Parts: sequence; structure tokens; C-alpha cells
Amino acid sequence: MSTMSTRALAAEALADIALAGHSLREVADRATRKLSDSRDRALLTALLNEGARWWPRYDAAIDRLLDKSLRRNEPAIHALLVLGLIQIEVLEMPGYAAVAATVEAARELRRPRFAGLVNAVLRRWQRERVSLIEALDATPATRHAHPAWLAKTIAADWPGRADSVFAANNQEPPLMLRVNRRRATRETVAEALRAAGQNATLHPWLVDGLVLPHSTDITRLPGFPEGHFAVQDGAAQIPADLLDVADGQRVLDACAAPGGKACHVLERADVALVAVESEAGRAPRIQQNLDRLGLAATIVVGDAGNPDSWWDGRPFDRIMIDAPCSATGVIRRRPDVRLHRRATDIDNLVTQQKRILEALWPLLAPGGKLLYVTCSLLRRENEGVVSAFIDSHTDAVAAPFSLPVGQAAGIGWQILPGDGDLDGMYYALVEKRSTP
Repeated sequence: MSTMSTRALAAEALADIALAGHSLREVADRATRKLSDSRDRALLTALLNEGARWWPRYDAAIDRLLDKSLRRNEPAIHALLVLGLIQIEVLEMPGYAAVAATVEAARELRRPRFAGLVNAVLRRWQRERVSLIEALDATPATRHAHPAWLAKTIAADWPGRADSVFAANNQEPPLMLRVNRRRATRETVAEALRAAGQNATLHPWLVDGLVLPHSTDITRLPGFPEGHFAVQDGAAQIPADLLDVADGQRVLDACAAPGGKACHVLERADVALVAVESEAGRAPRIQQNLDRLGLAATIVVGDAGNPDSWWDGRPFDRIMIDAPCSATGVIRRRPDVRLHRRATDIDNLVTQQKRILEALWPLLAPGGKLLYVTCSLLRRENEGVVSAFIDSHTDAVAAPFSLPVGQAAGIGWQILPGDGDLDGMYYALVEKRSTP
């Protein structure tokens, strides 16, 4: 399939993501399977990732260039226009080539009557580019390609850091791997990757971490079928350090899918781990990851906030709550979050987070540790939840710790997107007093 057909396919897919609310990952997987050429697949991936990342900016730009919106009646053509600007401004393709290919894609979408409009809109952008960019840059939401509510909240929660967060969210992140120490060493995995042409480097302070500068098909890398490593951002590798597990302990991983953190804990020590996941459709992913890495755990499909339905009554030495959250800390890796998350979601998420934390606390043995983790950078979901919990429980005490990157967050620790080139993540470690 030609690269022009790839653009048409990308326009339909991006419309599904940005205008119909579908997941970038799921849509991209389906669309990619329709392409046989690796270069076409790479172009499609770039168009969809950058299209989702920069949609709030260039969607608004199209509004300035059209007299009448096409979103409702011609969503694929609207998405194609956005992709035209993405090719010119983000992917920095030659303007004449990007315009010609985008016009041809309109015809391939069986919308030949829009070919002239596509050409006119993109040519007008090129003529009026300076003034149009100035107008887009005048508003934080379109300047940084973040929804207005999120841009405002980030600026309020992290004054002085907001611009760096926006910048990090708009950059492609590196690919980070976690070496399975039960089957390989970092050095041997790194050597094998380098021999395969990958520029793999050891992470400076994450003891199991390797860094590749760009995304790639990991299933084709040496050592993947043998379970020598898994994909996991460095921020998500930190919980295994903070939990400080030891052989013989009983560990609970709540909200466990797809199982990366659970697997990391099992790679560290011989523990009896119970992984709880509320969505039955996601539980098989946990088992698949366990099997490939040569690990074992008990997987339970159930509500972490209702342990009476699955708990056997035996206390846990360690509990990790990877709480459902806004995912605002991983926007650089999941750019469609900025399209699908709403301000009205936060109240419901905070209610759910408090419910799970309250329900699981009785399952922790005296002297045990509970790690509360989110991939959010919103204070309401993080120290707001944990501080309220500690204030209402006399047997709960915040355990102090620090990390090489990030900052203290009242209670716990916050890594903001880009700190140490990691995703954004929050951690709070709570110990249970032996005597309340």
C-alpha cells in the first residue's frame, strides 16, 4: 500500500480516536494490520501519535481556516486536514509533498469533491502561517496542545513547572526496558541489543532499567521470546524498590493489569503475590506476561474496593495500590489521554481511589507497608487522597523517602513528566503501626 493510502487510512483512524473517543492503541493496532510495508506502518504510527498529541492545537487551526466545520458530517476529511498540518509543522515534511499527498488522500477516502478544499486550506495555512501560529500561541490550551481545564489545573498545581510539563508531554519519550533478573543480567541484555543494532544504555540509577532512544517492535528484539526483559517506563520500575519485598512475604497488587509492577516484584523476591483486577478482559494480559517471564502469581478478577468478595482472610505484608487515575502523568506516552479525559472525571476518580484505599487498609498486617501509586500529576488524586486517609487513621503513618528525581509532595513524592526523562508518577508509602 502506498504512503498516500497510508494517509487516508490514518485520517479515518484519527477521526475514530479524536472525534469518536476510541483508544489510540486499539485503533492503531487495527490500522497497522492493514499495512504490509514497514515504512507505511512507521508513517501511520507517526501520523496517529503526533495527530493525537497535537490535535488540540491543529484542530483549532482548522476552525480558523474553514467557514463551516466538517467535524460532524465529514470527520475523516476534518482529521485529514489536521494531519496535513501535522505533516508540515510537526513531521516537517516538504510542504509541496505533504499538500499533494493529502489532497490525493481525500480522493482515496472517496471524497473527491473535497480535494480542492483540502488543497485550498493547506495552501492558505502556508500563506498565513505566521499570523495563524501567533493566534494559536496566544492561548495556553492551543499553545501547548492541552485541553483548557488540564492546562489550568497543571499551572495551578505546579506553578513554575507547568511549561516544562507541557514541553515534556509534547516530546516522544524514550523506550525503557526492565531486565528480568531471574533470567538475564542488564549487561548481557544490553550487549545482545547492541549487537542487533540497538543503542541500548544502562539506566544510571534504576538497577533493572535499560534505555533505547526510540520506540521499536520489541517482539523482534533478541531476548524477548525468552523473557529476558519487558517494556516498562522507569517511573513504573520505582515501586518495586519502594516496596522492599523479601522472600516469604505475602503481597497484594491491586488494580494489577497488565501486570508489569507485579512481575517486577516477583523478579525481586520469592513472594506469594495476589494480583487483583476488576476488568475480566484485562486479566489474561497479566497471565501472558507472567508466563513469558517465567513467574507465578494468583490472579483474581474482582473489585479491589470490595475485598469481601475475594480475600481469604490472611493479611498481607505489602500492598500496592496502582490506583485508577486520570493518567495525566503519562500523556507523553499516551497522547490520546488529552483528548478523552474530562475535568468532570476527577471527582469520580478521587471517590474510587478513597474507596479502594479504605477497603484495603484492613488487609495489611501490623508493621506492613502500603504503597499508593498513580500515574497522575494532579494533587487532588495524590497527596489529597493520602493525606485525608492518614488524618483519619491513627494506625497509619507516612514513611519518608526520596528519589534521585522529582520533588516532595507534602505527603509522598511526585515525578513530573520529563523529570529524569521519566513519565509522571506519584508515590506514597504508608506504614501500619503495630499498636494503634
